[in-house]
Amino acid sequence: MAKEWTLGQKAAGLKQEKEYALLVGLITPDVTETQAHEYLDELEFLAMTAGAETVKRFTQRLQHRDARTFIGSGKVLEVRQYLERHEEISMVIFDDDLTGKQTNLLEEALKVKIIDRSTLILDIFANRAQTAQAKTQVELAQLKYLIPRLRGLWTHLERQQGGIGMRGPGETQIETDRRIVQQRVKSLEERLKDIDRQNQTQRKTRGELIRVALVGYTNVGKSTLLNLLSKSEVLAENKLFATLDTTVRKVVIGTMPYLLSDTVGFIRKLPHHLVESFKSTLDEVRESDILLHVVDVAHPQFEDHIRTVQKTLQEIGASDKPTLMVYNKIDLYRERYFDDLLTTQEKTDIEADLRERLGSNFGENVFISAHTKEGIEQLRERMTRLIKEAYVIRYPHQVKSW
Repeated sequence: MAKEWTLGQKAAGLKQEKEYALLVGLITPDVTETQAHEYLDELEFLAMTAGAETVKRFTQRLQHRDARTFIGSGKVLEVRQYLERHEEISMVIFDDDLTGKQTNLLEEALKVKIIDRSTLILDIFANRAQTAQAKTQVELAQLKYLIPRLRGLWTHLERQQGGIGMRGPGETQIETDRRIVQQRVKSLEERLKDIDRQNQTQRKTRGELIRVALVGYTNVGKSTLLNLLSKSEVLAENKLFATLDTTVRKVVIGTMPYLLSDTVGFIRKLPHHLVESFKSTLDEVRESDILLHVVDVAHPQFEDHIRTVQKTLQEIGASDKPTLMVYNKIDLYRERYFDDLLTTQEKTDIEADLRERLGSNFGENVFISAHTKEGIEQLRERMTRLIKEAYVIRYPHQVKSW
């Protein structure tokens, strides 16, 4: 079963009806068993966001990936036998990127659709893209992901009628496809440059207002917080990558105005070509004056999420900006980790220790719940101070009455 790629066709994502999937991950010297299961938890959430239901997970401990099939031949046989007993399963999702050759060999062996993590993320982005900019960025990322895999995806030509007499035409077709894809990539990059110039003009017309950007891991509540602070109605869902396009709102605290923007969420193992394609969207982060780094404090791996976001901010050149750590979902944290045996004082002490530890590790912070509005006034007070300081730095000779 060879993949068929239709160039220039509007991405429609996975089928909307329910699909059933198996997840596959590796435990290697670089990935512990605990980490592998955490990655699969996230992969399952990604699959759910794309519209697929996970039936079972498979993990294998290897020193390094198998060059032909990613997992060992014994594990391939085990997965195939499971698929034969469960005919409703239509795909197998791998937690790492596969080469074109690996995808072809796995599809031959397992007789179902084979998807890797990057393909799944790109599929979600294709479904979520609403504006011309987001759609262009997604298509560009998809084509950049496709180019190095063309050779592997075209190996089915050699199997049709043997090698002699077919190798030349097969190679010609590969080069033809590569040229078509590269021309399309160039066209999309030019289109993004035009869109980026338009966005820069829009940013210049926003005047002298201080800009605050919400950043953070995907699904931590950035859009919900934007709605709360700006009293607007931006899409907010309990799904990954609910927001792809930057949303900017003018907000006033007391009499002091500023611009608040919501941006695409980050994620572990985010494909590099996706970050490259979305650089123009991330300009809103780079050109902001203050960052609100929103964190889902109730998530078991929230500290890993913080480091992932910090690493991405460093990659796009935005790690040196004044940043306030906003630990969201404190109500959910208490619900998950506090039991009835703890006294009120013990609960207070635990939270105080948590604030102190996170403060020493990641800097100034505030704990809130965008759902119950707990801590929002404290957040506004911290933001007011940071925004005033930013105005003083930018306009030291102007007297502000705020």
